Amino acid sequence: MERDLSEQAVRPTRVRYAIIALIFVITSVNYADRATFSIAGNAAAGELGLTPVQTGYILSAFAWAYALSQIPGGLLLDKFGTKRVYASAIALWSLFTFSQGFAGLIPILSATVMLFALRFLVGLAEAPSFPGNARLVAAWFPAAERGTASAIFNSAQYFSIVAFVPLMGWLAHSFGWRSVFWTMGGLGLLATLAFLRFIHSPAKHPSINRAELDEIEAGGGLIHMEDQAGSSAAFEWANVRKLIANRMMLGIYLGQYCINVLTYFFVTWFPIYLVKERGLNIMEAGFAAAAPALFGFVGGLAGGFISDRILKRTGSLDWARKAPLTIGMLLATAIIACVWVQQEWLVVTLMSVAFFGKGVASLGWAVMADVAPKKLAGLSGGVFNMFGNIAGIVTPIVVGYIVAGTGSFDLALVFVGAHCLLTIFAFLVIAGPIRRVEIAE
Repeated sequence: MERDLSEQAVRPTRVRYAIIALIFVITSVNYADRATFSIAGNAAAGELGLTPVQTGYILSAFAWAYALSQIPGGLLLDKFGTKRVYASAIALWSLFTFSQGFAGLIPILSATVMLFALRFLVGLAEAPSFPGNARLVAAWFPAAERGTASAIFNSAQYFSIVAFVPLMGWLAHSFGWRSVFWTMGGLGLLATLAFLRFIHSPAKHPSINRAELDEIEAGGGLIHMEDQAGSSAAFEWANVRKLIANRMMLGIYLGQYCINVLTYFFVTWFPIYLVKERGLNIMEAGFAAAAPALFGFVGGLAGGFISDRILKRTGSLDWARKAPLTIGMLLATAIIACVWVQQEWLVVTLMSVAFFGKGVASLGWAVMADVAPKKLAGLSGGVFNMFGNIAGIVTPIVVGYIVAGTGSFDLALVFVGAHCLLTIFAFLVIAGPIRRVEIAE
């Protein structure tokens, strides 16, 4: 009996699993807040008199700030620590989301300017979120578990559409488009309280025991990372230039941009496309948008599994990363076929195939872990995420102009599908063999 009690006393806790579960939920809310105007946009445009071009600019506003703030967001995390910066970010983006529900109700402010400004501020506030997720995973997980932990928080982008888009569609249909912003903003403020209550440095978490701490640290977990906030190396633009000048890194950055063209079409214009082009009401569009997202979630998990299996069997990093990416992007070109089909169920099916392929191909963060210079890993990831999210600036605006100029989404679908092929070109031709980059200091 004494032996059983002794074994139980030294058995490691599993607090890190609760941490990654909470990060998953918060990241899901994060992505849902990006998609609020996609659901509310059609009704808001009708009430506020927004043109497709104005709608495109409003949809792009988030990505302007998000892309440009990646490097500063990472520097804030290094300077002030994950908990303070991330919690402040959640609270701010939630308040800015909530405030969008008042667009058009304040006489002295143009609704277009107000929505653009608030979505810009949401992007600014969300900038530290993914670098913050990466820091938490590095602190809380041994190296052997980081791939799975990273895949979990990254898959939240698909889960958020499955969980929240139908909810937002129902809210817009039943209570008006403003309720979407007020509800999601309120949920974000609750998420802030949960983050402050449960997220701590591993070394300072009240529920963790010494055995789990030792297990994490022995596996390479940086359990004292937050204790070292403010001690990061000085930022230098010269290192950014070195990264962009490297052909392989440039190919990877271009590839991530092209993949995200598909991502941002889904999270901005796709629900509007279902309403304006396919005749669904907003609630039906919300549920229809969930199906491709679910397939994207499955594809994301499958892509990581397939890549790991190829690497174990062949030992070739090139094959392991590029084979799933190529197959996935070829599947994603199915989006172009929607130009010639009429039935709504077939459109959703083709979109589901495309999103599944995009999920399989979403190995960008794994590739960055393979190639980033050891002393510039954080900066490499910031530049990578910045390039990827420039697609969020370009895609909504270009689609807006195409729809305004042609009165149809057909050319917009071709535009998105062409980027799937450009992704393959970027990785296979421009990037060349995948290997660790060495940059002289």
